[in-house]
Amino acid sequence: MSSKLPINLEDLLHQRKVEGDRIEYKKGWNPDPIIRTICAFANDFENLGGGYIVIGQDCDEAGVPIFPPSGIADNQLDKIQQELLSFCNHIQPAYFPKLSVELFEERNLIVLWAPGGENRPYKAPKAVTSRHKDHNYYIRRYSSTVEAKGEDEQELIALTANVPYDDRYHHTAKVEDLSPQLMTNFLRLVDSDLADQASELAVKALGRRLNVVGGSDEAIMPKNVGLLFFSEHPRQFFPATQIDVVWFPEGAGGDRFDEKTFEGPLADITRDALSYIQTNYIKQTVIKHDDRAEAERYWNFPYAAIEEAVVNAVYHRSYEVREPIEIRVTTEDLVVLSFPGPDRSIRMPDLQLGRAVSRRYRNRRIGEFLKELDLAEGRSTGISKILKVMEENGSGKPEFETDEHRSHFLVRLPIHPKENLAPKVDEKTSVKTSVKTSVRILELMRENKNITIPDIAEAIGRTTRAIEMQIAKLKEKGAIERKGPDMGGYWEVNEKTKN
Repeated sequence: MSSKLPINLEDLLHQRKVEGDRIEYKKGWNPDPIIRTICAFANDFENLGGGYIVIGQDCDEAGVPIFPPSGIADNQLDKIQQELLSFCNHIQPAYFPKLSVELFEERNLIVLWAPGGENRPYKAPKAVTSRHKDHNYYIRRYSSTVEAKGEDEQELIALTANVPYDDRYHHTAKVEDLSPQLMTNFLRLVDSDLADQASELAVKALGRRLNVVGGSDEAIMPKNVGLLFFSEHPRQFFPATQIDVVWFPEGAGGDRFDEKTFEGPLADITRDALSYIQTNYIKQTVIKHDDRAEAERYWNFPYAAIEEAVVNAVYHRSYEVREPIEIRVTTEDLVVLSFPGPDRSIRMPDLQLGRAVSRRYRNRRIGEFLKELDLAEGRSTGISKILKVMEENGSGKPEFETDEHRSHFLVRLPIHPKENLAPKVDEKTSVKTSVKTSVRILELMRENKNITIPDIAEAIGRTTRAIEMQIAKLKEKGAIERKGPDMGGYWEVNEKTKN
């Protein structure tokens, strides 16, 4: 029943990667409150990813763990595991957390990992040890387990079988589409003890330990989050899972642009896109003053703000939407665009002030992995951090934009008022890229006048956004014309116009 945790135990106990309200410490084995809390984590009312219960760990009145822990006696470990298995059968429907027996500071701990369940809502007995068992729904409210009543109960019931997209099974993929090497690399990066055993485990077993596969052994399937992080080519399962960085040397309305596309596992493309931006578009200016010893230093764009905006887009975008994350860089600003927009429970005035707190998260598992990799911090902290670092850098106020339908989310970071962006990239690249793309578009339209923009984008290996921009320029030059309606129409190439 016991297995190693896929995260670092010390980080968990010190709340470094998992928020405190997703961890419950229990000095000893007390079945009634523990079963209620397991039920609450399984219901995952706010799509936070469930939580952890650490048995044998003391804490103070504020919920801060006390070290060394009290621990569990050796002769109690088997008894607790057997009773836990029996009591979890009383949760309706039955739910069993993942259990790990750990040794920390020479004390035994039992760690229960209770991720959000697939069959919510769950009920648990108020007192699992009593003969008469009164079942109720339980949810987490901040750092406490409470009974769901009234509107909360109705809302929980409405979430029946509503599993977030990233935690669902992908029915057309196979477990073999997951890379054991990528999973092992992740375990090493987060310093999990499971990394030492990973090479000895079959991909199915390793996937179960990471909770990125599920189902019976006869019909085991990977989860979307597993394919996003641990498949070599996530785009074959989730079109437009990519980050496009576009540089406009003449501004967004100019004829020239240079585009760099990042594809691959989610953590890799996040890091690679950020590294590319840092290398090519970020610079620091130092101004020395005669009247004081300290020099004035500022960045054209503070990296920490860009990082928050990009990671926020990766975390909160929908992977059902066939639109990439787009990062546009001009001499005036840096814009991060993702689809769709924030939850309707977030008010735009609160968002602008950095006070927005999402009522329910779109991707509960993606956030977990990003936090484990130190790419994301605590929930609802991204916007406030962007505001803070922009102000500290002396930059203008960032802008956050969506529409009434919440179809997109845009973060605009203005360049420092004293700075002009001098790109480190070769501007000839943007000219060549633009010309080559235009020529190929015309060739494809000659071959097939009914070709669609997505088909052109796929054939050329560019984004639909980039193709739309090039087509708009070709229309302005009179090189092409659209005949008939958008649906059912066709392209006509003017052969007299030069490319």
